[in-house]
Amino acid sequence: MAPPRKTAGPPPSKGKANQPKSNPKSSSSMPPPALVASSSKSTTSSKSTTSSKSTTSSVSTPAPAPAAPAPVERKKRRTSHVEAEEAVAAQQDAGADGLGKEIELGMDSDDEVEGDYDAQAVADDDESDGEEFPELDVGDDSADEEDDEEYSDDEDDEDEEDDDEEGYSSSSSAPSSKADPLTREIARQTSKPDERDASMPLPRPDRFKVVVSEITGEEKREFPPIEADYDSDSSTEDAPNTIGNVPMHWYDDFPHIGYDIEGKKVLRPAKGDELDKFLDTVEDPDAWTSVQDDLLQSQRNLTDEELDIIRRLQKAEVPDADYNPYEDTVEWFTSQTMETPLSARPEPKSRFVPSKWEHKKIMKIVRAIREGRIVARAPASEKPKFFNLWSDADTPRADHAMHMPAPKMRLPDHSESYNPPAEYLFTPSEQKEWDEAEPSDRKSNFVPAKHSALRLVPGYTDFVQERFERCLDLYLAPRVKRNRLNIDPESLVPKLPSPRELRPFPTNYSVIYPHPAGSRVRCIAIDPTGMWLATGAEDGVARLWELAVGRCAASWQIGGGEKGPIQSVDWCPNKDVCIFAATATGRVHLLSPPALLNPLSAATTSAYATTAFSSLASTTSSISATASASSNAKWVRPTDTQREGGTLVMLEIPGTPKQVTWHRKGDYFATVAPDAANKAVLIHQLTKHQTQSPFKKTKGIVQKVAFHPSKPLFFVATQRYVRIYDLVAQQLVKTLMPGLKWISSISVHPGGDNVIVGSYDKKLCWFDLDLSVKPFKTIRYHSRAIRHVDFHRVYPLFASTSDDGQVNVFHGTVYQDYMQNPLIVPLKVLRGHSVKDGLGVLDCAWHPVQPWLVTAGADGDARLWV
Repeated sequence: MAPPRKTAGPPPSKGKANQPKSNPKSSSSMPPPALVASSSKSTTSSKSTTSSKSTTSSVSTPAPAPAAPAPVERKKRRTSHVEAEEAVAAQQDAGADGLGKEIELGMDSDDEVEGDYDAQAVADDDESDGEEFPELDVGDDSADEEDDEEYSDDEDDEDEEDDDEEGYSSSSSAPSSKADPLTREIARQTSKPDERDASMPLPRPDRFKVVVSEITGEEKREFPPIEADYDSDSSTEDAPNTIGNVPMHWYDDFPHIGYDIEGKKVLRPAKGDELDKFLDTVEDPDAWTSVQDDLLQSQRNLTDEELDIIRRLQKAEVPDADYNPYEDTVEWFTSQTMETPLSARPEPKSRFVPSKWEHKKIMKIVRAIREGRIVARAPASEKPKFFNLWSDADTPRADHAMHMPAPKMRLPDHSESYNPPAEYLFTPSEQKEWDEAEPSDRKSNFVPAKHSALRLVPGYTDFVQERFERCLDLYLAPRVKRNRLNIDPESLVPKLPSPRELRPFPTNYSVIYPHPAGSRVRCIAIDPTGMWLATGAEDGVARLWELAVGRCAASWQIGGGEKGPIQSVDWCPNKDVCIFAATATGRVHLLSPPALLNPLSAATTSAYATTAFSSLASTTSSISATASASSNAKWVRPTDTQREGGTLVMLEIPGTPKQVTWHRKGDYFATVAPDAANKAVLIHQLTKHQTQSPFKKTKGIVQKVAFHPSKPLFFVATQRYVRIYDLVAQQLVKTLMPGLKWISSISVHPGGDNVIVGSYDKKLCWFDLDLSVKPFKTIRYHSRAIRHVDFHRVYPLFASTSDDGQVNVFHGTVYQDYMQNPLIVPLKVLRGHSVKDGLGVLDCAWHPVQPWLVTAGADGDARLWV
């Protein structure tokens, strides 16, 4: 073998390992350590071909060139290593100039250098070889063969250690380009780069390539697909839809179910129809355990573990089968402590002698028990079950001795619900009635409303006002504790007789007296004989009707226009004459129908009313003139035409007379004009044509007046009180206090000891003059204002009319025994008049001898009820 020589070559490239390539023609070229190790462990044909160029004993294929003895080859290799070491040292001394020199390791002259060696790596290999393999002398062939086998074994061991500890050597030689392709590929894949050079590029399996996007037309990076194997984190065994975690209902109307990672549509898998589903349930015994997987769009069978969890959940058991909720408690720290004495010293003898101080304490307790300061076996004080959470004191403070809790507010009922039943809602008539009523007279202070939802309920406008009134009641209203009496309610209800036992009384209407053009009938009156009916209407016409048949016998135009309507009519109670009075604005007319009377009765009536005009007595004339001047009243003789029509006398008075009423004897009558100030009440004498004012000054606005049936008493009803005057003594007898807001009418019982008063606030009060000045009974049966009340002169009946269009008939018996209270029984409600412009029945009058009642309505009709 030729000695190694040095040849000049190109400098080693930076960043790459120097990988020398062996010449396949030379039998002395050394294979890479990796190939040597491979040839010692494997007998494949590829490795045998690669190892055929070495001198190891494991290679069975002969080399193409004659092989040199093994010791010579080993010596050559070691010599090459020594020369490489010297070359490296010389290179380090030479500096940068030595880097361009190429070192040729022990090769023949025919060897071709195809790669560069890493000097440092070669030096390391040579150093390690020098330590393990000392240099040997050349001997005989047999010895060389044995040495060669030993060297091959040692070299294999060394290569295995190098592989285990450091991997493949960086100084291993790359195979020649003329070697077998499989050998070159194995050498290329198993060669380890020099990691000490940081600038050397590492292999990148995820190298991308730049392509042009088909959508945007711009360049983009495209990476090769990941080839997942069993060692990777991805799983390719299942084939789920790669559409991502998106709601599947997005694609209900599309043929696809989403897009994959490359932006391509994932078509919807085929589904069978209902028949296929039914066949699956019949043929597949496990079909009942399958569920629909929305992500995979297919049926997925539940596992036995999942079915077991479902069974346990249905049985309300723990889902985990391995969990035992009833395991025995493990007391890591015992709760039983060992009681040990702190000291085992025996007790001293002084402990067994009675103590003097304990004796004194015991005697103190004994004396306290004897004095009662300590009660033996006293029951323990009970702790309160409830306490104030925000109180600072431990014990609740006792209430004051005079403390009285405030009454609680009324609980809400169904009408205050935001969605009340239909029966609690107002009808249009009830709504109108609620709007027209006074706030104090309304049943409720709100109108029930219906809302479909609680969030639609608006704010309550009167909330602040109601809370303010509640606070005023709590702060200002005095509280009185009333003891409730345990009384049977049935005992409080009076036992009234049946209305059938109290007949006769009017129940149905018999005759209607219609007025032309529906003129409102303001007042009515029946003559003492019960034959004629006088009415006064809104048109200013006073009409005379035949009561039994409803025929209009006569009429007088005394009002209308500026004179206004007829305010009141009333018949003279004297049966010898036929006269009735009718009032209009500023005048009182005394009328009589001469054409309907016999000549004697007509002459008597005319003489009774006009005698004062023909009187020539100076004394009487002067007195009459003085009285008329003091009252501002004027008696006027009518004209001949008026006398032929039936007008007997006209009386001019101040103001507008609202009422006219006669004394029981028929000679005096009184008029009321509320707008005449102190001349509001005037008393007139027909036979002498005298007028006088009984009051110099009136207290309040006079509403109605009435004469007592048998005594010289005069009732004057103002807005809130009823005063009774004695006309003879000219003094006030008593004042009745009905407690009403506005009195509308008054009527005196024929016996004279009882009075009924009606008011515009829908109340009727019965007064017993012998009992009290306050009402004996207050009746409220009307829903609107009461217009008129009247007693029957013969029967124990009285009636009240109201703007609600109803007439209430009552039975009122007054007993002669003063120890027995009057009996008041409601009998009948008469309905027939209609309400017009808010007005109902305005007046009523009883028949003198029959239990008949005549009513006047705002609807333009007068009705006779029998």
